[in-house]
Amino acid sequence: MTVLSLRGISKTFGAVAALTDIRLDVAAGEVVAIVGDNGAGKSTLVKILAGVHAPDSGRITFEGRDVAIPTPAAAHKLGIATVFQDLALCENLNVIQNLFLGQEIRPLRLDDVAMETRSWELLRQLSAKIPSVRVPVAALSGGQRQTVAIARSLLGDPKVIILDEPTAALGVAQTAEVLNLVERLRENGLGVIMISHNMADVKAVADTVVVLRLGRNNGVFDVAEVSTEDIIAAITGATDNAVSRRADKGVPS
Repeated sequence: MTVLSLRGISKTFGAVAALTDIRLDVAAGEVVAIVGDNGAGKSTLVKILAGVHAPDSGRITFEGRDVAIPTPAAAHKLGIATVFQDLALCENLNVIQNLFLGQEIRPLRLDDVAMETRSWELLRQLSAKIPSVRVPVAALSGGQRQTVAIARSLLGDPKVIILDEPTAALGVAQTAEVLNLVERLRENGLGVIMISHNMADVKAVADTVVVLRLGRNNGVFDVAEVSTEDIIAAITGATDNAVSRRADKGVPS
């Protein structure tokens, strides 16, 4: 079932057209990778879905109804969670404190037991490899920090999670750890949008890859049926009129 659908999304900043007539579909239990060169419009698209920027035109449908996402709070309430590349974690605080920062459980006073229990529940959903929720985030590896950021995004029970370059600057083992998290999210029935420059990561976990070029769609591909070379050709413009290789998912050509 399609959870999130975009049609005709456009956004300009002055004379610069950041996005033009963008279309995108994300289904429950599907990982959609969005790829493109610098300046392709990936960041602008993420910010529109996160409620940071409003589109100039176009239609956003969420769970079958037309919606507006005017603010980050509106995105959160709707069921769209975003994990930005900088993660926005407080290194001096422990895992529990980071997970519940600004969302503490406190009927009368802080309920440490309830927050610790909920923290372990979230981490178990992700099959996370974190030894203790009482350690400061500064003591965690890059992969473990990404785990905490993703677990925090699950607090509001979202339907769609956007991951902005989740494996950037990570080593091989930590990258594998994060890709396992993405697979857990898919297994839990969430729609996942993954922004990435890494074609190996895209091929490893994505179901569909959407190519953006100069702010426009330049191909929608079924990952199982497309080569890395074809994706790169669409990114660089070697195929100016890239043909969708994705199996029919109801998107008009």
